[in-house]
Amino acid sequence: MISVNNVTMRYGARVLFDDVTCTFMAGRRYAITGPNGAGKSTLMKILTGELEPTKGNVSRPKKLGVLRQDQFAFDDYRVIDTVIMGNTALWEALQEREALYAKPHDELTDADGMRLGELEGMVGEEGGYTAESDAAILLDGLDVPAELHERKMGELQGGQKVRVLLAQALFGSPAALLLDEPTNHLDLDSVHWLQDYLCAYEGVLIVISHDRHFLNSVCTHVADIDYESVLMYVGGYDDMVLAKTAVRERIESENAQREKKIAQLQDFIARFGAGTRSAQATSRKKEIERLQTTVLAKSNIQRPYIRFDMKKPSGRHPLEFKTLRKSYGDLKVIDGFSASLDRGEKVALLGRNGAGKTTLIRSLIRNAPGFIDQSERHFGVDGGTVRWGHEVAVGYFGQEHTLDKEKEGDVTILEWLAQWETLAGQQELRGLLGQMLFSGEDATKPVKALSGGETARILFCRLMLQKPNVLVLDEPTNHLDLESINALNIALQRFDGTVLLVTHDHDVIDEVATRLWHFDHGHIEDFKGPYEDFLVQQQRKAALAMARR
Repeated sequence: MISVNNVTMRYGARVLFDDVTCTFMAGRRYAITGPNGAGKSTLMKILTGELEPTKGNVSRPKKLGVLRQDQFAFDDYRVIDTVIMGNTALWEALQEREALYAKPHDELTDADGMRLGELEGMVGEEGGYTAESDAAILLDGLDVPAELHERKMGELQGGQKVRVLLAQALFGSPAALLLDEPTNHLDLDSVHWLQDYLCAYEGVLIVISHDRHFLNSVCTHVADIDYESVLMYVGGYDDMVLAKTAVRERIESENAQREKKIAQLQDFIARFGAGTRSAQATSRKKEIERLQTTVLAKSNIQRPYIRFDMKKPSGRHPLEFKTLRKSYGDLKVIDGFSASLDRGEKVALLGRNGAGKTTLIRSLIRNAPGFIDQSERHFGVDGGTVRWGHEVAVGYFGQEHTLDKEKEGDVTILEWLAQWETLAGQQELRGLLGQMLFSGEDATKPVKALSGGETARILFCRLMLQKPNVLVLDEPTNHLDLESINALNIALQRFDGTVLLVTHDHDVIDEVATRLWHFDHGHIEDFKGPYEDFLVQQQRKAALAMARR
């Protein structure tokens, strides 16, 4: 159990939450929600003890599993050892035991011998004799291959390090798990594995994630940061949204009824306050005081509005490619893949990280008509033909989305956006920025000062301004909060053009895609149907494989 007692957190005049008291119970799985900047990560750091609140205190169990954000802290350690460090008591006992065993035999004292006996007991109690195999199981589930387990952390790529640190947080049966964005850098298979693992976890789970399906699948309760407080709801993310909306709508309805009654009473007082019916007027005044409306605090939820229009539709067959090939040295990533797209199809690219999804995207857009940066046109392929159709205009959102901030100097958001459509007036540009939550003076902010989420929203503004008829989006939900991801999901469903989409967001794939390209061990399967049907097919394949063993 984790108890929060009268906690206040403020930065200068800005209050994130004020006088919060709540309890996170064992056996429950909590999501911390709220828009970007609401204070989710700040609350998580207060819960872990990494940050002290302005006022109040937190009581927590001794054994915490925390997803660490410093990717470089363990660079000198083996991957398998980094995971075992998640159990601090075990790791310290192992290190002390190793130091004692390293002493020359004739230098060991009776005290050393007794201490070794104590350490062996501690190692046994903490599961030390199966620690490496237990750690390996976690790493395998998170798609960290066995050949990396003995390597130093410093040799791993960023995404692999995050998976190891997640395994570290899960290791050692902690009494509470506190995970800030655990699905970042995970492909769908790993996300599904993590969902199953967390649903079987019996301690206190507190998680921050921008993956709606993950939160709905895992969480039994939601701690929502809003109205300068932390409000508890029962159920997953969607349950919280429905409950929160219902409460606000009920209060607004009651207020409207009260305001109508108050207006009637005030009219009576104005007409009869000084006459023979003054006693009745006095009674009406008291009734007005009783009927005062409930003050509704301003919610911090902000919902962007995304709408992708087209200047003109493409031809009936916007894209066809044959026997496309691309290798990196001896590694064949795309080996003779062919496909043809009809106008309006929405294709999601699925597969493990590093399987080749971005490589295929870049192989296709290198000669695409439309709004493709010159740097993408130099991407080389080893063979095959790519033909884009009649009247096609491609809009591209790259995985490493930046605004070339180093080159932009002090260019403002408004100036940066204006360069992509010279005929657009100030009113249209500011309207687009307003849709994406850049209002008033925000438009004059320099682009070099933008966060990852703000950069993504500006790039969506550019796509809405360019009005392409083919959208190619590589990991567009990275850095977006849940409200923005939901807005993008709805926009893609309503878009009449063609879509190529790389994402690990289950709901976006499920609700947008009409066709899937599945990357699996060097092979690309072209599945013509929705994600739900694909999952059924995969389950059948797995069942057949099990039956043949």
